Amino acid sequence: MKLDELIEYLDYKDLINFKNIDITGISYNSKTTKKGDIFVCLVGEHTDGHEFANNAIENGAAALLVERKIEGTKIPQVVVSSTRHKIADIADRFYSSPSKGINLIGITGTNGKTTVTHLIQKIFEENGQKCALIGTLGYKLSSNGEYRDAKHTTPQAPELQATLRMIKDVEKIDNVVMEVSSHALEQNRVGGCRFNGAVFTNLTQDHLDYHITMENYFKAKALLFERLTEGDFAVINADDEYGDRFISVVPEGVKVLTYGVYQQSDVMARNINFSLNGAEFTLIENGKEHKVNLHMNGMFSVYNILAAVTASLAIGIDIEVALKALQNVKGVAGRFEVVVKKPLVIVDYAHTPDGLENVLKSAREITPEDGKLICLFGCGGDRDATKRPKMGAIAERLADKIVITSDNPRTEDPQTIITDIIAGLKSVNTESVIVEPDRGTAIALLKTIANNNDVVVIAGKGHEDYQILKDKTIHFDDREEARKVFEGSVI
Repeated sequence: MKLDELIEYLDYKDLINFKNIDITGISYNSKTTKKGDIFVCLVGEHTDGHEFANNAIENGAAALLVERKIEGTKIPQVVVSSTRHKIADIADRFYSSPSKGINLIGITGTNGKTTVTHLIQKIFEENGQKCALIGTLGYKLSSNGEYRDAKHTTPQAPELQATLRMIKDVEKIDNVVMEVSSHALEQNRVGGCRFNGAVFTNLTQDHLDYHITMENYFKAKALLFERLTEGDFAVINADDEYGDRFISVVPEGVKVLTYGVYQQSDVMARNINFSLNGAEFTLIENGKEHKVNLHMNGMFSVYNILAAVTASLAIGIDIEVALKALQNVKGVAGRFEVVVKKPLVIVDYAHTPDGLENVLKSAREITPEDGKLICLFGCGGDRDATKRPKMGAIAERLADKIVITSDNPRTEDPQTIITDIIAGLKSVNTESVIVEPDRGTAIALLKTIANNNDVVVIAGKGHEDYQILKDKTIHFDDREEARKVFEGSVI
């Protein structure tokens, strides 16, 4: 693509050394820049791409997208106000706006995004339609397919647009369901994406190390709904305290459908019961009742099912088709995943106060009367520290015993993080509170404190198979560790 074509609709401030050269790719990492690329000098929280521009040029960059002039080079430079926002515009242009030819559905919220995307993908397939998925675990082209790696919940714009183009042209798939994080919205990684529908799961405290306030967090999420246009749809959790605010930002002409358990909604769940086998409830839609039996458990699973069913109705898929698809789903990796039978050991991705509370309440529902609920968890380093004492208080209130350990400490001292968690406890009774900074050792300790009729929740990492330490990242999988500890009782 010629440079003038690439920047034709770009709101740029200046052109330096302009030549109408061929651009054969987009890069923002100087180490992977190839000949013919336009190198985007991204300005992030910790690095400034302008400092690596000369490295990119040495590797073959043909042009630069910059916020300030790079001295000492004769290659074209396109000056913009924000490279972080404009990279999405040129990526969309370079890949010829692939989302405009796709039925693209975005799922946003603090918790539940991964599960809801998987459920919607299953519903499409039950309806005889192909559907690709993009999210935390990577992207995959079918529910039975393999995941392909992704670096973020929502990939950076060039990778995202290239993936959408591949899904459309190579795989011939016209439906895509995508997790859309608040970071991706605020940083415009999904800029250029034409969403046909948006689903809101919930909004609770998370990522405040980045957004600072819940108001900023809400505004970032709301961008997905504000960008919908006439004929699109919005699906919103009416029970969430932010539900009405999300409804208020939806433009006129967009179809709004709500779901809930307590607030009057278009799709509702009643008569909810939980057991070791899963959840069952009555789904009410348009005055009609439908019996639902799930292999998944917990109130959060009920909400995820409601979100997916409501989205399928907005799309135009028959509710019986949707329910048939969902009643066969056994869950998503690392989401309330049972990995050991005796004691019952559940691994979950819960890493926020609300997420931990939901998981522990769900686990309590299936804890035998003569059994204990044990929770092992930690909090991530270099992230929102204000949630640490809150999670400590929740674990103490809802579990009979808690084991406090590390969870991706990154550059922080694990003991400092643990001290923050303990600050939320009313007491540190050694019979009910165990502290072990090494996560592997902490999981091994479960063998000595959990009886066969107990329920153990290992929270925080879920599907992750790594632990991020100060100076390195090591292989670590909660599920593998639990299975090793309770060998002989593995499912």
